[in-house]
Amino acid sequence: MNNENDYIKNLKIDCEKCFGLCCVSLYFSKSDGFPHNKDAGKPCINLKSDFKCSVHNSLYTNGLKGCIGYDCFGAGQKISQITFNGEDWKGNSEHSKKMFESFYVMRQLHEMLWYLNEAFNLQKDTTLKEEIKSLIDSTNNLTLLDADSLLQINIDNHRDKVNVFIRKTSDIIRRKSSKSSNSPKSKSYFGKDLRNFDLRGADLRGAFLIAANLKGMNLTGADFIGADLRDADFSGADLSRSIFLTQSQINSAKGDKNTKLPLNITKPRHWIR
Repeated sequence: MNNENDYIKNLKIDCEKCFGLCCVSLYFSKSDGFPHNKDAGKPCINLKSDFKCSVHNSLYTNGLKGCIGYDCFGAGQKISQITFNGEDWKGNSEHSKKMFESFYVMRQLHEMLWYLNEAFNLQKDTTLKEEIKSLIDSTNNLTLLDADSLLQINIDNHRDKVNVFIRKTSDIIRRKSSKSSNSPKSKSYFGKDLRNFDLRGADLRGAFLIAANLKGMNLTGADFIGADLRDADFSGADLSRSIFLTQSQINSAKGDKNTKLPLNITKPRHWIR
């Protein structure tokens, strides 16, 4: 397996090497914090001819939370520079359609690699660690396929294989981290103040934590995979040993200079304004 830092680097956005794929291929809804309602396959009004965003430096002040929270896990540059060998989507409708569809598949594969890489680093069981390594290698090989082959992947079947090892790793880590039975049992915490709960080792997979208050909390071992953290307040909280967090989730949440994050997550600029 490659060096851990190499994997992390390849799974982070590099817009300079992308043809603005997220700004073209995706459906936008203004109600979700995007600039306007936009059909999939249509360029955003803020996408410039050089594939850069004209409002990128003012996304937060313009309230464009959809853009702030989006993360392609490095799939954009992979499709642009490797799958399509540096050829952009302009001027050929058949070519662009295939590129956009391939981008959607690649993003899912890169997201799986993000979680698998974390599971590999967390896992202490030698047998499970080797199985995860094998799955990382096979997933990475899928990302190197040509566009036509990418579109033939049974992505749901592959995700099921990945989820087995993510769940096993989560169960092990959470059992070690849980210190109390005082944890919420629901998955819906919209606007809730959770500071009276002990969330160490909590199963927050797929939880709705929109605008929840988690200020100052110790969230060691809490599993956040798939959780909706939009406007959740983590000011002063310790997320440094939480598991299966993504940059996208953190970008959509609230925090401050005292919030502690995992090493592979960057503190959003709007947290320290």
